[in-house]
Amino acid sequence: MENQKVLSAFSYLSIFIAPFVVPLIVYFVSKDSEVKRHSIRALISHLIPLVLGFIFFAIFIFSTMSLNTFDPSSNGNTFIIIWFASFAIYLLVSLGIVIWNIVQAVRVIR
Repeated sequence: MENQKVLSAFSYLSIFIAPFVVPLIVYFVSKDSEVKRHSIRALISHLIPLVLGFIFFAIFIFSTMSLNTFDPSSNGNTFIIIWFASFAIYLLVSLGIVIWNIVQAVRVIR
């Protein structure tokens, strides 16, 4: 049972090493359903910052395009506010997910 705990915790802590590879390997190699459940949860939690990064990058691109098309005489304050707000949300969510992964790894080991 100790190996299953280590594999599950390693799936969560792999956010620092190889966030997508390790949970996938653990999922396909392990036969224990509990380890598979933890590896899928870890993989999903590792994918959330990636998806949010793409979304906020799209917001950044569309904000830049709207700055040039709608009102060329504006000074760009709207763009800066949208960009900083999006980036702050992204950083907070990413930090929360890293903390959640650490907490889950500690809970699995106990």
